Amino acid sequence: MNTGSYVLAQFAGFIVRHEFSKCVDRYDGDYKVKDFSCWNQFLCMMFGQLSHRESVTDIITCLDAHKSAVYHMGIKQVVAVSTLTRANEIRDYRIYADFAAYLLKITKPLYIDENDFVLDLDNTVYAFDSTTIDLCLSTFVWAKFRKTKAAVKMHTLLDLRGNLPTFIYITNGKVHDVNVLDVIPFERNAFYVMDRGYVDFARLYAITQCGSFFVIRAKDNLKFKCALSRKVDKTTGLRCDQNIQLLTKKSALEYPQYLRRVKYYDQETDQTFVFLSNNFEIDAMVVAALYKQRWQVELFFKWIKQHLRITAFWGFSENAVKTQIWTAVCTYLLIAYVKRQLKSELSMYEIQQILSVSIFSKFTLDELLTNTSKNFEINDQCNQLTLF
Repeated sequence: MNTGSYVLAQFAGFIVRHEFSKCVDRYDGDYKVKDFSCWNQFLCMMFGQLSHRESVTDIITCLDAHKSAVYHMGIKQVVAVSTLTRANEIRDYRIYADFAAYLLKITKPLYIDENDFVLDLDNTVYAFDSTTIDLCLSTFVWAKFRKTKAAVKMHTLLDLRGNLPTFIYITNGKVHDVNVLDVIPFERNAFYVMDRGYVDFARLYAITQCGSFFVIRAKDNLKFKCALSRKVDKTTGLRCDQNIQLLTKKSALEYPQYLRRVKYYDQETDQTFVFLSNNFEIDAMVVAALYKQRWQVELFFKWIKQHLRITAFWGFSENAVKTQIWTAVCTYLLIAYVKRQLKSELSMYEIQQILSVSIFSKFTLDELLTNTSKNFEINDQCNQLTLF
């Protein structure tokens, strides 16, 4: 057993402090701060995420109960509830958004050869979708959604090799999903897989002009004429593979080029799907398979909502909510990074559960995450979601 560092300190030790400091300095996060730095704020928030704390009071109470360990865990001192609350309200959430971008930068290469990605494609493949987090209108007045309801949306671009969130954009519930396509930094030759809520031909044409590809489910009222039809093997579920031209005047102006239309029947669900794409080279079955992989972004949303704290918030201001969401994303990415660095065969769920009950122990992370079968028995019950 390790007689030195606590588990939280070891976990945080994978962070390059210089990179974190650059994010803090970019937004003057520690300007006129004497004791409770952004680093200490981040450790407190990460502790709350890993240990499933219900509130800021809950976080401070638990840390206060382990005063002797807190300093050695990397947290200088246990502060008042009001101090952490105020830090979440006034310190720019972009500090943690930028740090999440750094964590993604170092984590993504570790998953570049992810074996679980079933499609034989050299291109990067992203799934794009959003999830709505309901809030109380009387408390979160800045996030008005409907007359009696408040909400924020978490728009996420998920790299399907490793299921890593490469782009997250947080808005109030009123913002329509399709508008976020205007702010995504599209990558040349990458595939973007989306549901039919994102059908906007002007924006889809902008993706084409960027040299990127999309696969999107078509709306039922699509008006088109067929310019070319290819033979398909109907025993595979394919029904047609066509080059089409849009007929509606507005749509034809917004997307003046041909589109590829693939119709597929899924025998398992007894449903017929129609997909649109601007890629004419890949096999029609790959188009259908790409859309099926879009479900991974739904699993990501379910995982992060179940296992991290992003549905019950520890502060009421817009900055506090975004700070909590971004520290949750940082925690997720750091777990993914540590998993690869230690070559652990445990799932993300198992790692997160082990960390949650071991924060105040002095076992080495290597003992905990690579020799777990000798010390722990993890029962993954109730259809827990596994992303790794």
